[in-house]
Amino acid sequence: MSERAHKICMLGDFGVGKTSLVARFVRNTFSDRYLTTVGVRVDSKQVILPHRALKLVLWDIAGCEDLETINRNYLRGATGLLVVADGTREKTLRVALNLLGAANQVLDDPAVVLLINKGDLQQRWELSQLTLTELRKILPVVTTSALSGEGVEQAFIELAQRLPQ
Repeated sequence: MSERAHKICMLGDFGVGKTSLVARFVRNTFSDRYLTTVGVRVDSKQVILPHRALKLVLWDIAGCEDLETINRNYLRGATGLLVVADGTREKTLRVALNLLGAANQVLDDPAVVLLINKGDLQQRWELSQLTLTELRKILPVVTTSALSGEGVEQAFIELAQRLPQ
């Protein structure tokens, strides 16, 4: 079974947990120290699906509110997007959806999964179940917690299954 590499970009506002999600997925680690990503950090992990193996090359792009803030070249060649929002900050969902819209203008039909992170803090969420239900009608949504690991593997596998053969 040959392994095909796919460039995956992590997009989202500052502090939503993109770096922590990558660390949990790739190394099964979590740090509660907040370190701002400057530019981009690249990591990778092999994913085995039924009938194929994939190498996910994860581009953890610095948090931003719009694509004008980041170098659009970071997106070039991406076949998938993990767009991340923080359930405890409603504004980050608007930012995530705006980033997705802008990225879709740059990329040719990427696979997309929306991650609503900080599932361990649902009692403090600003997002309603109605909002999540409506979002699920238009794109795949996975609730994650980089802290506990809840939903993290599922989110990356969900995206991997949507990538082209």
